[in-house]
Amino acid sequence: MKTYKFKLYSNHGNRELHKTIDGHAEVWNHCVAVQRRYYGIYGKYISKFRLINHISKLKRLPKFAHWNQLPSQAIQDVVVRIDKGYKAMFEARASGKKWGRPRFKPRRKYKSFTLLQAGWKILPGNRIKIGKCIYSYFKSRDICGNPKRCTIKRDALGDVYICVLTDHEEPDLNRLTTGKIAGFDFGLKRYLTGHNGHDIDSPQFFKRSLNAVKNANRNHSRKQKRSSNRERARLDLARKHRKIERQREDFHWKLAHRLTDEYDEIRLENLNLQGMKALWGRKVSDLGFADFIDKLKYIAAKKGVKITFIDKWYPSSKTCSVCGCVNEALNLRDRNWQCNDCSTVHDRDRNAAINIFRVGASTHEGEDIRPDSSGNPCG
Repeated sequence: MKTYKFKLYSNHGNRELHKTIDGHAEVWNHCVAVQRRYYGIYGKYISKFRLINHISKLKRLPKFAHWNQLPSQAIQDVVVRIDKGYKAMFEARASGKKWGRPRFKPRRKYKSFTLLQAGWKILPGNRIKIGKCIYSYFKSRDICGNPKRCTIKRDALGDVYICVLTDHEEPDLNRLTTGKIAGFDFGLKRYLTGHNGHDIDSPQFFKRSLNAVKNANRNHSRKQKRSSNRERARLDLARKHRKIERQREDFHWKLAHRLTDEYDEIRLENLNLQGMKALWGRKVSDLGFADFIDKLKYIAAKKGVKITFIDKWYPSSKTCSVCGCVNEALNLRDRNWQCNDCSTVHDRDRNAAINIFRVGASTHEGEDIRPDSSGNPCG
């Protein structure tokens, strides 16, 4: 399966799509309200089939007659997403995890709706038919395979995109093997620290644009609510955030391609992102480790590169890469430290990368690895 994303031309004809997205936001909020009311009374949620039948009956009433203009399959997709949210919530709470329930969404924050088999059609050239209207889009590449599903999305600036899912299976890339293996440690000072000296600096795009974002945010907050000036200030702020997002995404894709072209196997450490966000918050979100790992896995699968993860609780920074002694007194402020047994001076991140490289050679993803009583890692 492959998804193609294209931007629609911005014109007045897109108003119908905005109205349709707003209509689905109304359906979403109504379903969430019904689910909460039912759960408050009976302690369980309504099945998606009963909820779909409930919406079908409401569409016959004059108050909800405008819902008949919305695609029926798209309304069913809204109900399915809410049903998945409640199932995930109950499964997580049953296992002792904290999990929020589906929330109400304002119209301007509701982003998309999905059309399945009916209600849309790809036309020759760069046109697509959605409902009874025909729209033009920026066709950057040809669509391969049979279109199966189309999702219409809008961003904070009001630009509309179409995401077409097809059954096209991309062939594996014929990549020449290099015989190289590398271990990398994620960090805040350096984005990636390699065991072999291959380091990647942290770009921190949000930090670079922090002053511009602050000024735009301050300008937006000073404008009178519901005024045209406030809306223009909101769009200016959204443009700056979108630029940062695209810079980060471009960096992730290029870095993933560079690493998979150079190495046949890449060894990493599973990250405790929730703990990292609790300590460093905005900086961790700026670096986007989780998004990069997802992109790296995707590119590696296409190129036949192996990605190995070691257990996130393995003390890679505290373990001496020379003698295996674990320095329990090491804290986050210590960027360099000396081993008490062999007197080797270590760079914190480089030492962690060397340990990740070595432990990754004998571990499988998800395996629990902890040091034994002698201080040596064991699997």
